Amino acid sequence: MEALRVISEDHRNLWRIAATIDLVADEMEAGAKVDPAFFNSVFDYIEQFMDGCHHAKEDDYLFPALRARSPEAAAVLDRLQAEHRNGPEILKSLRVKLAATAGGTLGNAEFAAALRIYTQSLKSHIGTEEKDAMPLARELLSADDWANIDRAFLDSEDPLFGEKAKAEFRELYHRIASLAPESVGLGAQSAGELQRGAAPVGGDVLLSVSGMESCYGRIKALKGIDLEVRRGETVALVGANGAGKTTFLRTLSGVQPMSAGYIRFDGEDISKLRSDMRVRRGICQSPEGRQVFGPLSIEDNLRLGAYTQPRANVEEDMEKVFSMFPILKEKRRLPAGTLSGGQQQMLAIGRALMGRPKMLLLDEPSMGLAPLLVEEVFNVVKSLKAQGMTIFLVEQNAFAALAIADRGYVLETGHITLTGTGQELISNEQVRAAYLGM
Repeated sequence: MEALRVISEDHRNLWRIAATIDLVADEMEAGAKVDPAFFNSVFDYIEQFMDGCHHAKEDDYLFPALRARSPEAAAVLDRLQAEHRNGPEILKSLRVKLAATAGGTLGNAEFAAALRIYTQSLKSHIGTEEKDAMPLARELLSADDWANIDRAFLDSEDPLFGEKAKAEFRELYHRIASLAPESVGLGAQSAGELQRGAAPVGGDVLLSVSGMESCYGRIKALKGIDLEVRRGETVALVGANGAGKTTFLRTLSGVQPMSAGYIRFDGEDISKLRSDMRVRRGICQSPEGRQVFGPLSIEDNLRLGAYTQPRANVEEDMEKVFSMFPILKEKRRLPAGTLSGGQQQMLAIGRALMGRPKMLLLDEPSMGLAPLLVEEVFNVVKSLKAQGMTIFLVEQNAFAALAIADRGYVLETGHITLTGTGQELISNEQVRAAYLGM
């Protein structure tokens, strides 16, 4: 039933976009200027991804199998497929209304009303699929049915849902987050591009932690942690508040003292190295809560991230960060403290990337962000992963973290209690009940 997981992930993205459109419609009614670039990026995403790919796969594989197994499903499927067929025409109508509003021949209130009708229909469509069609599919379809459906949805060579298409859709979503108003997105004047790179190269163990313990006074926060990260992997550490996730990263970075155990990184025992020497070895962290240097300019924050690098690399690396997050370039001379929470998170990630990390540590990167930006953070992580960067991700948003991780660890009160691939942990009943709300 992997196809249903893919469909549900698509639904979550589309719901975030619908919620964002509703918020922007509110701002338009309050007098905000209509931004054609933002709305066209939204319409492009829905047209190319949802209408062109997601719905096509459902119509060609999932729904025919359901019809064959249950004549009673026809009423629900007829409605859903009619909405699939009508989607492109509705989008075309919204583009016409957008042009008229931007040109002054249609009022903001009229365009906002049309947007709300559209988002309501999107949410209703998602609700019908999740509450009616998908439960029927789980109940009625056979193992052979699922084998054929899953093959279609997961085929990496497929022109609609293959790896190339997935990268293109991340780019489309990245444009939305970049161009969305600052209240819900990044608020840039230009969209920027996610960096492309070679496929990840897996293999040897880059990080090995054995028996790690760390204390706050008499309180033992970490109680014998054992884990490893291979080169090119994305590994997630999930757990509840107070489990010790941030303490682990601080200990790994050398900021928090380690009372027992050892750390080997890239073939070297770094257990007794100072934190600055660990950065020089290639362990760079984007900390919980951003922790940007508020009075300093954005540009100076990025330069501080490159403190251990040769000066000849700095300008080139800064341009790479700016190409990914154009809002940082547009505000490069402003104090970092003037940025929104989402913009500060992008700065914190950019600052860590300026150190040219061999392993990037991300501590709660989605904390406190608007839903649109939560997904954007994980899009950035996926882009870095595609370049072969080794990433260690600490997140309370367990589902999002495990969905993109090659492997994961579950931390409970200082102990590792479970480990496995990301999908194995998502499917684990204990993890689903404790961390995924399922």
